[in-house]
Amino acid sequence: MIQLPFLENTNLEPVWNDEIDNRLAMQHHLLFANVKNQVSAIVKKETLSIALNHLAKINIDYPVVELDEGSFERLSHKFQEIQTGSDFENVDTSSDDIIEVESDLLDFIRNSQDLLSNEESAPVVKLVNSLFFQAIKKGASDIHIETLEKKGEVRLRINGALKKHLDIDKNITALVISRIKVISNLDIAEKRIPQDGRTQVSISGNTLDIRVSVLPTYHGERVVMRLLMTSESIPTLKTLGFTDDITKDLNRLLTHPHGMILVTGPTGSGKSTTLHACLQHIATPDKNIITVEDPVEYNAENVNQIQVNAKVGLTFAAGLRSILRQDPDIIMVGEIRDAETADISLRSALTGHLMLSTLHTNDATSAISRLIDMGIEDFLLTSTLLGVLAQRLTRKLCTSCKEATPLDPTTRDELSLPNGVYFKAKGCTECDFTGYKGRQAVGELFIMNDKVKEMMKDGLNDHQIRIEMKKMGMRTIADKLKDMLIAGDTSYEEAVRIGIMED
Repeated sequence: MIQLPFLENTNLEPVWNDEIDNRLAMQHHLLFANVKNQVSAIVKKETLSIALNHLAKINIDYPVVELDEGSFERLSHKFQEIQTGSDFENVDTSSDDIIEVESDLLDFIRNSQDLLSNEESAPVVKLVNSLFFQAIKKGASDIHIETLEKKGEVRLRINGALKKHLDIDKNITALVISRIKVISNLDIAEKRIPQDGRTQVSISGNTLDIRVSVLPTYHGERVVMRLLMTSESIPTLKTLGFTDDITKDLNRLLTHPHGMILVTGPTGSGKSTTLHACLQHIATPDKNIITVEDPVEYNAENVNQIQVNAKVGLTFAAGLRSILRQDPDIIMVGEIRDAETADISLRSALTGHLMLSTLHTNDATSAISRLIDMGIEDFLLTSTLLGVLAQRLTRKLCTSCKEATPLDPTTRDELSLPNGVYFKAKGCTECDFTGYKGRQAVGELFIMNDKVKEMMKDGLNDHQIRIEMKKMGMRTIADKLKDMLIAGDTSYEEAVRIGIMED
């Protein structure tokens, strides 16, 4: 019995040999890759004899290396991506037939129950479908397709960070973008102005809502697709990952019959998800809940949702005015962007509605100065604002591969961290070689109590209020990040990225 060199948990890059029939080799479970700077024939134990027989037939003198099943599958997927790309070489990209075929495909999309069930569809359809499929499988929130000078590139946003997925030929990129425009009911011929659309695809029995944004850039168009969630995927307040004290205080704020609760943080920090989790927590048949959002990111069954449409004059402010005539109990405004929306929101909170909304500020106490800058009077703030939750999403280290690492003593002293074991990201098959798996919300909850009202009356600014609140025991985002570092849940690099230094 021959003993082959064996590699496991490895991430090899494919070598596509034009002198042989790669497709036939793949069917015989034989792949090729660079191992230690030498092109090698790659096999796996389960199909070893089939692969070696085929290797003998094609008469190529490569060293043979055996991989574990997971690593072999990963390399096989990369070969399939190259194969899908080479399938396009038979497509005449200058031909007008492409557009006609794509228009015909509109009916195929509408009538097809499952996009992946039709193996015989055109390669461009296959590629777009497999992009959606792979994005869902990897747990991506966005798909980016960019046209660069000489090629196209697809990247996926996984756990908040963009990761390169594959390169495609520049001509094919144009076809793929046209295909996406077709299924999103956008104008294929218009390549000079930005376009926004929405589409629904059915993959492996799951229906997926996708928001599409097309932008013309110097080298061609770029597309960003946001995979939207259904009501089943809205997390509960408990599963968001906040500490028990925040969850308990937030629950208490949500029992108020009227007033305003704000969630703040940068773009992509999970504000909309938190708001929807709050709405699901308080939604009962005896409550009328109406939201005005831009865009509607979660399709929630027990909530009436209005989509902002600036083209027809349906702004946040206009939508909010209409909502107030609909006898609501709870109102959610996707974002307070201007003074008008802020004023109507606070006045409706004053007149007996529970109002939830988001604001772009870095910490919880900054919300006060932001609203005052928008022209809101102090009395309106103190009488309506119940609390402000500032949040971030922190990537969690993969438990299978995280590696102990010493932390520089200067850094430890600067952050007042104890001398202990800290961890860094490494990367393995479990986490797709990123070093991180999953995210956790970290937050600080600032509650508008009598002490804060006194401080505002005395003219203290938000920075001074923050210092006082910390003295009174308010735990900040930086404190929570320190806890995660000490517990080994995240790395120092991730904690810095999220804002451990900002306090």
